[in-house]
Amino acid sequence: MQLKIAYSPCPNDTFVFDAWAHGRVPGAPRLDVTFADIDVTNGWAEGGADDHDVLKVSYAVLPWILDEYALLPCGGALGRGCGPLVLTRESGDGPGDGSSLAGKTVAVPSERSTAYLLFRLWAAETVPGGVGEVVVMPFHEIMPAVRDGKVDAGLVIHEARFTYASYGLHRLADMGEHWESTTGLPIPLGAIVARRSLGAETLRLLADSARTSVRMAWDDPAASRPYVMEHAQELDPKVADQHIGLYVNEFTAGLGEEGYAAVRGLLTRAAAEGLVPPLGPDALSFP
Repeated sequence: MQLKIAYSPCPNDTFVFDAWAHGRVPGAPRLDVTFADIDVTNGWAEGGADDHDVLKVSYAVLPWILDEYALLPCGGALGRGCGPLVLTRESGDGPGDGSSLAGKTVAVPSERSTAYLLFRLWAAETVPGGVGEVVVMPFHEIMPAVRDGKVDAGLVIHEARFTYASYGLHRLADMGEHWESTTGLPIPLGAIVARRSLGAETLRLLADSARTSVRMAWDDPAASRPYVMEHAQELDPKVADQHIGLYVNEFTAGLGEEGYAAVRGLLTRAAAEGLVPPLGPDALSFP
């Protein structure tokens, strides 16, 4: 069996899928891999016409796709201390203070992203009157746009947590800190989904394969290094390691009760704000 899969070239995804993509997971289906930014895979999943069997998507897009796709209970990215940041050229009045963003222009990587949902939930509580215009742009363009004054602030993700100071930017607020302090739950970021039409037996095999692949990566991190660095978009190896350490954790091996509570919590709050459709009672169930 060979299945088509799409995930990002980010270090956490290549680390997780290295063993599986290179045929080292016993009994796992062979993978035909496409690399794509998560905003692209979100669009593929939501459009329904894409021919990939497995996709890495944002948890934020799940309410639109769960009729077609099942959420795998492993392989994705949840965690603590790994939330998106709001960056500005000037330092804010205090940690988490959003008053300076009232009526301002903010660049975001996607409106179908967990980062965006977390930002909107934070802004609803901390930005008087709300922000002004929201501009969607590729995440690698956001920090230069803030630095150059094209936008007033930027919502950044991934390795930007480690590199924003090199652009002369300041952290106004950490969306993850806000989420964790108000819910006590980890931050749901990226999910692995697979077509329900594959059937329950194949879906369970996919979950087992993803779980084995990440455990093999933990057991022998050096084995994944060539794959990680080949696709790391010129990241410094130390930054790639930080990225992996932040986004690949126990929730990658299995969501567990706490992970599922985080996903339900995010999407329930977002639905209450009118940001996503409400989830059905069994939408997150896995065969």
